[in-house]
Amino acid sequence: MNENLARMGRLEARPLRPMFDSRPRGKMPLGLGGKRDGFLYVPEIYRADHPAPLVVMLHGAGGHAQHALGILQKLADTEGIIVLVPESRGATWDVIRGSYGPDVLFIDQALSFVFEHYAVDPAHVAIGGFSDGASYALSLGISNGDMFTHVLAFSPGFAAPQEQHGQPRIFVSHGTDDQVLPIDPCSRRLVPRLEGVGYDVLYREFDGAHTVPAEIAREAAEWFLSAQR
Repeated sequence: MNENLARMGRLEARPLRPMFDSRPRGKMPLGLGGKRDGFLYVPEIYRADHPAPLVVMLHGAGGHAQHALGILQKLADTEGIIVLVPESRGATWDVIRGSYGPDVLFIDQALSFVFEHYAVDPAHVAIGGFSDGASYALSLGISNGDMFTHVLAFSPGFAAPQEQHGQPRIFVSHGTDDQVLPIDPCSRRLVPRLEGVGYDVLYREFDGAHTVPAEIAREAAEWFLSAQR
């Protein structure tokens, strides 16, 4: 991948028609990132002749791929969603630590692997995350809305895109008792700004803290699967 593009938060990977009819299912390590790697989760109901929706799911600060996978794993099984859960190169995502670069390169590499080996529906490619992962998902989703059709942001703090491409639809949720990323300076400011520049945003507040309730995760997944680009 072009490192100049990576510094702008731009991804090059795009869905393909894979040459492989039989690929493994279940939870698999990516095998791309050393100690901080991640997983690919392919539900048992995946069929190569039926392109599947894909969600790139990003963990919060100090987190690991398993934390992010847990938010959507049950829904992936029932709804047939492929979930890619990369881990950040550092304790959190690169732009939060200063600038885009290494995490963009790693996510692009992981996406290229998925697109080469699994049939993905290009009308249902989402990036999502929790906490810092939600902020990063918004940032990359807006920068790469010509590939990501949807963004799932659970308790985000901000969005920091370098560029704006495409017009992904956006889901945002936030707990009214969040003490980690308080709702007033975060989602209650962020959502109107997104709407003000033309994004279609579905916003859900809930009574709770810094978490993703099961019913919120389900609503986000159902919205993603039913929405038209």
